[in-house]
Amino acid sequence: LITPELRDALAGYPLYSQDERKKDAMCIAVFYIGNIRWYIIEGEQQGDDFTFFGIVTGMYQTEYGYFSLSEMESIEVDGSRYGLPVKLHIEAIEDFKPCKLKEIKDKELQDFLANF
Repeated sequence: LITPELRDALAGYPLYSQDERKKDAMCIAVFYIGNIRWYIIEGEQQGDDFTFFGIVTGMYQTEYGYFSLSEMESIEVDGSRYGLPVKLHIEAIEDFKPCKLKEIKDKELQDFLANF
C-alpha cells in the first residue's frame, strides 16, 4: 500500500499537520476495498509501522480515525462469498491526484464534512 511516491507525498503531511483544516485538508491518497474508502490526509512512520490519519466511509458510520499500515495490510476478504475466485485486499486508487477533501465527489464524504 505504501509506495515510495506515497511516502514522499506524506512527508509534507505528518500527523497533526492538518488539524482544523476540515474540508480544506488535502487528501493525499485513497485506499479501498469494496465500498469502503479510506481518505488519507496525514501519515508518518512510527517505529516499524506507518500510521495514517483520515476519514473512512462505507462502513456503519463515517468517521475520522487513525489506522496503521500493518492493520490495513492484514485485512482480507474471501471473494468466493461474492462469486470471485480470489481473496480481496485493500488497494490504493492508483490514478488519484491529491486534492482538497471538499473537491472529492463522494456524497457520503461530503455529507460527513458538511457537519463541520
